[in-house]
Amino acid sequence: MTSTTDLPVLPAAEACDLAALFAPNAVAIIGASDDTRKYGNWIAVQALKGGIPVHLVNRTRSTVLGRTAVPSVASIGSPVELAVIAVPAAGFEDAVDDALAGGAKAIVGISAGLGEAGGDGLLLQERITAKVRAAGARLLGPNCLGVLDHSSSLMLASNEFPVGNIGVISQSGNLALELATLLVDHGLGVSRFASLGNQADLDAADLIDAFVKHEGTAAIAVYCEDFRDGRRFARAAQRAAEAGKPVVLLTVGATDASVRNAKSHTGAMVSSGIVVEAACRASGIEQVSSPAQMAHLLQALVRSRVPSGARTAVFADGGGQASVASDNAAEQGLDVVEFGAALQSAIAAELPPTAAVSNPVDVAGGGEQDIMCFQRVLGHLMASDDVDATLMSGYFGGYGSYGPELAAREIETARRMAAETAAGGGTVLVQTMNWQSAAASALRDGGIPVYRGIEETAWVLGRLARRRTEPATGIPALPPPAPPVEDTGYYASRQLLADAGIPFVGAAEVSGEAQLLAAAATLRYPLVLKALGDEHKSDRGGVILNIADEAALLAAWRDVDARLAPPSCSIEEMADLTGAVELLVGVRRDPRFGPLVLVGLGGVFAEILRDVRCALGPVTAAQAKDMLLSLRGAALLTGARGRAPVDIDAAADIVARLSTVAAAHPEIAEIECNPVAATPAGAIALDARIVLD
Repeated sequence: MTSTTDLPVLPAAEACDLAALFAPNAVAIIGASDDTRKYGNWIAVQALKGGIPVHLVNRTRSTVLGRTAVPSVASIGSPVELAVIAVPAAGFEDAVDDALAGGAKAIVGISAGLGEAGGDGLLLQERITAKVRAAGARLLGPNCLGVLDHSSSLMLASNEFPVGNIGVISQSGNLALELATLLVDHGLGVSRFASLGNQADLDAADLIDAFVKHEGTAAIAVYCEDFRDGRRFARAAQRAAEAGKPVVLLTVGATDASVRNAKSHTGAMVSSGIVVEAACRASGIEQVSSPAQMAHLLQALVRSRVPSGARTAVFADGGGQASVASDNAAEQGLDVVEFGAALQSAIAAELPPTAAVSNPVDVAGGGEQDIMCFQRVLGHLMASDDVDATLMSGYFGGYGSYGPELAAREIETARRMAAETAAGGGTVLVQTMNWQSAAASALRDGGIPVYRGIEETAWVLGRLARRRTEPATGIPALPPPAPPVEDTGYYASRQLLADAGIPFVGAAEVSGEAQLLAAAATLRYPLVLKALGDEHKSDRGGVILNIADEAALLAAWRDVDARLAPPSCSIEEMADLTGAVELLVGVRRDPRFGPLVLVGLGGVFAEILRDVRCALGPVTAAQAKDMLLSLRGAALLTGARGRAPVDIDAAADIVARLSTVAAAHPEIAEIECNPVAATPAGAIALDARIVLD
């Protein structure tokens, strides 16, 4: 499907019930066809397999697919709540008019060549969308693959989807189909499917809200290229997570326009990916990088539980697989702790003397001797206060090949393991080379996720654990807009932030030697001289430090004036940077997601170090402190190698205040203080820059 990143965002229509889209009284397919090369044929064939009355509409044929066709929706004689339009773009508006005249409350636009084509096609799409909204109806698409709801027997997609409890919302038809095939590998399927297309009216946020209300949906998979109103999308996903229906997101470069022409360090380091990641952290969205990852994670989200911590028991029936599983678990941040003596003793009593029991556990042939040992060992692990989750790896599911009696006992063992896990509220994930066996199916049917590879199993368990250790922070509300900023000069920017409570050193702006000396008389040496009007003044020798006296000040002034000829200069008191750590603090406004707060280490080296954390703004001081402490170089702030710790609370306060200013000024594209000096005695901003949109 075509990306709609560059399409304008129309005002959101008022929320309305989408029952007509997913459970209509009847369906009209405008453009139904006998031609197997056309969407009108594919959609009609699928629609007739469903349980909802279907009317085939074709202006020139009296029969389609061996059934009576009608020339228009209006000629049906009774209201039809849902119309699917699969005609060329030139006939799309007439088809919409016919659908609305026939009583349609929802329209699915399969037709392409509208908004995604730009120009006249976009203008036509906007006119049609306004017409649909004015009639109190809703439009899905156009340029989409269709819609499906297994609970209402609605079959209006070009392809069949397996039945299950995963809701799928996709801006790509092929990716949705690929995901469906991957879900089958995990014994899963689709509850509802909606193709986004151009999102001319209904967007991903609307559909997430509709899927949350759907009883048959347990989790929601989203592939989206353009989020329209990004915060609205994130809030919808947050509502889904709060309702127990987590959202798993796959996206690509959704907001590249937000990083073009960046004028500050902040803008240079805020990529489209960083923006989306921040929104996902805030809302509890699980972001993945492929359809396979999406399917892997969805299996665990709908079958397993979030563990209470990261302490992981590795349980295998082979020494090599136990070791590999342990290494993979550790790579995902899971803690493969050594068991206490009591737990080791309990496990040892269930296994042969050669078994390893300290963690990882290796049953060492115990499966062949007594297949029920898997159930008993797992019971000990789940009952232990030292274990938060269990990762089982190896051959389980293959013992049944040794004979029918062992096969039956293996399946019974799997059923008991699943039942005890469900009853005890444990978190158990299984990787087995026999992942398609009857025993593996029994585990899945009982609620235990089963995987083919250890890498994806450990990765999924790590993601589950982080849902507990890194909970969603929530979508911050934006304050009412403040009077717009017009002057973005250094001193005007400095004053705006100082008025917000951000501390700066004493300073003055000067444009001649007389002003220079007069201003210097009011300040304390040593001083700093900064050439203004140059965004990268430090790189060009426009910042002179440690000016000790008047003579040195005049010499610095004349040197800078001769080399750079700045329109004016700033002279500032030299801050005491003893024990200081330089920080970058900035906010970049994204056109979809709004203000994004960035903190990092580095000062002038910020773009080299790229040790940064981002969050949707505005942030509180507590959230800002968490961001600072999550930096890779956070030990520099807390007192590494004998250094005195800096005042992190003071630095966090500057971050919070700057984010509040940025959030209140939608006209500001970028704003930053770089550097902010965090010292053991406090924190102070040493520079300020504002770039208007």
